[in-house]
Amino acid sequence: MATGNYGTLRPADVSPNDVDIILHYTPSRDDTENFTLTKLQTGLLTPFFNNADIGGNDNEVLGGLYNLNLPSDQFNELGIYTLYLRPKQIRTQIYDCGVLVTLPNIKGIIIDLNNVDSPQNFIAQGLVGYRVEYLNDDGSKVPNFFRIITSNFYCEVSNFNLSNSLQTSVRYNYTDNATNLVFCTLSPSASATNNPNVTPYIGAPGQNIVISNTFFNPQVIEVEMVEHDASTLAIALYGNQTKSIDDGIYTIYDSSNNIYRQYNLYEIRDQFNELLYEVRQDRLENIDFTKNFEQIIA
Repeated sequence: MATGNYGTLRPADVSPNDVDIILHYTPSRDDTENFTLTKLQTGLLTPFFNNADIGGNDNEVLGGLYNLNLPSDQFNELGIYTLYLRPKQIRTQIYDCGVLVTLPNIKGIIIDLNNVDSPQNFIAQGLVGYRVEYLNDDGSKVPNFFRIITSNFYCEVSNFNLSNSLQTSVRYNYTDNATNLVFCTLSPSASATNNPNVTPYIGAPGQNIVISNTFFNPQVIEVEMVEHDASTLAIALYGNQTKSIDDGIYTIYDSSNNIYRQYNLYEIRDQFNELLYEVRQDRLENIDFTKNFEQIIA
């Protein structure tokens, strides 16, 4: 009998709207001074779908396989483009840390949807599995510290009377109606049985937090825009070529025998007619289209 570790990696079927694409561009690998990040617009990712040939249907997302369409107006310079694909971040603030009226030992954080840019995910149970990270007062992130949302529901404030009739405590009730407050339970939030007096930290009222999904692991893709690739280099090495003896025009043709590059070939000699240089000069846009390959070899 063989023993071992068994597991699987689940291909992500994340919505493109739940992905942030961060771009860094540098003209060369030696440029380490200018480090500017920009966020690309949504809609660049397109999922692929199953079909009957691979055992699925046309409405079933083929997990883990997406098409990334890079806009030509932003990827039009030679250089290195680094794309950082990460789960979309929702930055907001903790409205309050409280408990439920009916279950006072259940603690959670309350989020005001008026302070959320993308509240569509904050429907009941829409944040289960999301990660919460915390920011310090100076804006820095608390390193290597996070909590996982285990449930979230709409809630409303309930002024709960304590044993002393002169004291009240703000607690919360779940409600089926959509409100601007969402009660999120986190894990871990319960005290350890061996030390019940120490409560795990889940945040503080007014603290800034970052909420992100856990649908996939961040990915880094490097795209290098170059003047020549394997195809153009193959044209220069193995493509058809001609050299005009009279005017010294050297022409390189692509695989369809279209003019790809043209050069002037000539020699430079001194006053004693001694050869000094052999020159190949790029004709750039001054192309001589009479050097048609089909007509030359006809």
